[in-house]
Amino acid sequence: MCSSLLLASNSPRRRELLAEAGFDFAVASPRVTEKLDIGLTLRELTAFNAFRKGMSIARVHPKQIVLAADTMVGVGNRIIGKPKDLGEAVTILRLLSGRDHEVCSSVFICQMERTRSTSFQEISRVHFRELSDLVIHAYVERVNPLDKAGAYAAQGGGNSVIAKIEGSYTNVVGLPMEKTIAALAKFGVRPSSA
Repeated sequence: MCSSLLLASNSPRRRELLAEAGFDFAVASPRVTEKLDIGLTLRELTAFNAFRKGMSIARVHPKQIVLAADTMVGVGNRIIGKPKDLGEAVTILRLLSGRDHEVCSSVFICQMERTRSTSFQEISRVHFRELSDLVIHAYVERVNPLDKAGAYAAQGGGNSVIAKIEGSYTNVVGLPMEKTIAALAKFGVRPSSA
């Protein structure tokens, strides 16, 4: 018996990645606030947020296979989530300009009724171009940075700020599909179309 897949996410990018991979799924918006400043490492923090998002939905839908994820950026000893406003987005992009940083996504998959769960993480290294204030302001006007960790997106004009990605591209978009597809298969969830 294959239960349906439920994506516990507000992210349009995660929806697009799952749909492009051929998965049938429904979406439920988790009503939890992503934590940022609680003294955890980048890996720990994304795992904590993904677990909280997933469990908030799994408790309400115990029969379904719930997938949740959280993505954040780490540069130096700073962890960066989504900017609060456009001013903070500009500050973040200035900080990332000309530097390398890590993008960490944690994924949590569970099915409460069968008391099954798994979690994993993916880290990609992103090399940013040197960005002038003119480029930063043009980018912020073109791409909504407020719903993106690190205030940028790899897709849709990402090459104007990104010089190179080492590791999973889909991880930088918001869901590491290579590992996600393999993990979902263990729950009996496979793409229905390509």
